[in-house]
Amino acid sequence: MQALRHYLLAVQFFTRIPITGRLADWVGYSPAMLRASAAHFPGIGWLAALLSATVFAALHWALAPNPFAPAVAAVFCTIATVLMTGGFHEDGLADVADGLGGSADRERALDIMKDSRIGAFGAMALVLALLAKLSLLALLGAHSLLAALTALVGAHVVSRFWPLLIVRSLPHVGDTARSKSKPLADQISGAALAAAALWCFWPLALVWQAQPAPYFIASLLASALAAAWMGRWFARRLQGFTGDCLGATQQVSEIGFYLGAALALRWM
Repeated sequence: MQALRHYLLAVQFFTRIPITGRLADWVGYSPAMLRASAAHFPGIGWLAALLSATVFAALHWALAPNPFAPAVAAVFCTIATVLMTGGFHEDGLADVADGLGGSADRERALDIMKDSRIGAFGAMALVLALLAKLSLLALLGAHSLLAALTALVGAHVVSRFWPLLIVRSLPHVGDTARSKSKPLADQISGAALAAAALWCFWPLALVWQAQPAPYFIASLLASALAAAWMGRWFARRLQGFTGDCLGATQQVSEIGFYLGAALALRWM
């Protein structure tokens, strides 16, 4: 029951899915509970994967054999996930791009990241990230429906695991008084990481069973390298991370998964 409460709290925090009324009262809230809910971050990826794969498959089937069907399906499955999450992670990506692109000074970069207004660097990052997602998903869908669906399942789940490693390895450097992510940013335990890894097991097992080994290895490796590069960037520029950094890492490692899958299919 406690694990279910923590999962539903993660759903409240990371999505726009309504948890209200008696259910919300039963779930409850405390900073300690929010900290524990971080273990279920990849579990939110299950919801995003289910929604995006369903929308992609439905539109791909409905519009086939039109050659633009994969592109249309990619657009609408992305819209669906953005609506589900409220653009939470995309907002983090824009803030990080504005902060780290707008100033070489650490303190000034952190100040810029607190500003909710989007700047030139944030706008460019959002546009390029969305173009990367849409083009790669369309490319995978043009290869086969299964290639796109397995990429969606794997990417949405594993991209929500890597940010937890950043929480584990770097200190939180945001505005601790106002940061919504501060309870999540306190040192994550090994048990919580193990629980998060368990959330990843079945989706990745599905990818392993549905696709050849090079697809699995390339997509997972590309996603991990993207997340590692983000972590190194934050360590060098900020000597830590903020909540926006976690969202940006999710976005970049999700794109990395799609890119690895596309490259593997090209050379198989």
